[in-house]
Amino acid sequence: MPIQIYNTLTRKKEDFIPLEEGKVKMYVCGPTVYNYIHIGNARPAIVFDTVRRYLEFRGYDVRYISNFTDVDDKLIRAANELGEEVPAIAERFINAYFEDVSALGCKKADAHPRVTETMDLIIEFIDALIEKGFAYESGGDVYYRTREFGEYGKLSHQSIDELKVGARIQVGEKKQDALDFALWKSAKEGEIAWDSPWGKGRPGWHIECSAMARQYLGDTIDIHAGGQDLAFPHHENEIAQSEALTGKTFARYWMHNGYINIDNEKMSKSLGNFVLVHDIIKKHDPQVLRFFMLSVHYRNPINYSEELLENTKAAFERLKTSYQNLKHRQGASTNLTQDNQEWLDKIKALREQFAAEMDDDFNTANAVSVLFDLSKLANLYLLEKNTSEEVIEAFTSEFDLLFGTLGLNLGEEELLDEEIEALIQKRNQARKDRDFQLSDQIRDQLKEMNIILEDTAQGTRWKRG
Repeated sequence: MPIQIYNTLTRKKEDFIPLEEGKVKMYVCGPTVYNYIHIGNARPAIVFDTVRRYLEFRGYDVRYISNFTDVDDKLIRAANELGEEVPAIAERFINAYFEDVSALGCKKADAHPRVTETMDLIIEFIDALIEKGFAYESGGDVYYRTREFGEYGKLSHQSIDELKVGARIQVGEKKQDALDFALWKSAKEGEIAWDSPWGKGRPGWHIECSAMARQYLGDTIDIHAGGQDLAFPHHENEIAQSEALTGKTFARYWMHNGYINIDNEKMSKSLGNFVLVHDIIKKHDPQVLRFFMLSVHYRNPINYSEELLENTKAAFERLKTSYQNLKHRQGASTNLTQDNQEWLDKIKALREQFAAEMDDDFNTANAVSVLFDLSKLANLYLLEKNTSEEVIEAFTSEFDLLFGTLGLNLGEEELLDEEIEALIQKRNQARKDRDFQLSDQIRDQLKEMNIILEDTAQGTRWKRG
């Protein structure tokens, strides 16, 4: 059965059939790098990294591109406020972005193009639109003739007449129609700028992604993705620009993730609830934040709070404990074959269920439920008096595969340093000597060092508290 994707363009789920068999071309709008990313930026990074991973799980060769907007009004304002150059600020926050999303388990894209490195192609793109009559120069600015593109509004499902109602020409704009949008902005005094046929300036926001997507993925791509807030006008304008230039479908499937609320309120700087990933992962395991994001279907809104994240941490720890118990049992089991097939069949059935949930528009919320079912099954098996190495290996391999497909790392137990190893050995000896007072003292001492001990039939296990 093919994967089904909810396509924003058609507002329905569709069978996913890529242009080229076995290969997927995917473009995800990246951040404007004028600050650390906030939790709203983290959601698409996590969601579409997971989509990419699942497509790879299904055997597709995915070419994944995600850009950086490294020059725009926000960066220019930040540069003026900080007394720095735009490129320096962009470089600092690009590095910070990689640190944050790497901690969240996101793989790097196959390419991360930047606006400042794509300027020649952007200018060529705009020039070609002017030649085709879809754009015009006005006082050093260049605007797109929105009414010339007959299908404008097809992504956001709005008509030109509906859009006209709220359209205004702002002070300083030189456009012919309120619906037209900027492709090139003439430079103000002191601003960073590039030479162009229309004078010094820089690109408008929307044109950059059209140019970069075409550069790396060609005229037509399989999946274009981003946050719900980008559907209009950004993605709508990308379609208008790209399809006017090439006469071809720009993207066949459009995916958009839902909004994030903070304590049941819309996140905004004015409300003081603007949460940076940089700050969250100082206090919380970034894997827990990823798990939290994947516990809700990507198209649904998600509510973030410290309490909800703590609850998620407890749930994630239960899954990690199951995995660690399996790893601890490895090598201590037998080659028992009796009833192995029954357990192996149950594990296989859970993988099939996981795939069925992910095939349904990447429903990670239901896929996470399957992970809990896998954990429960593993816990049940570990209660068996005799366990088989074959089944233990099947469980651990399945944990690695399914959690890895969601970008979740359960991790190996960390090596204890010599001091803690010595204390655990001393405690084990105290227990053998029935010196329970000393044993309890050492347990309490280790607890203060954030080491939690678990005494099992197979020996003493430990974990970080």
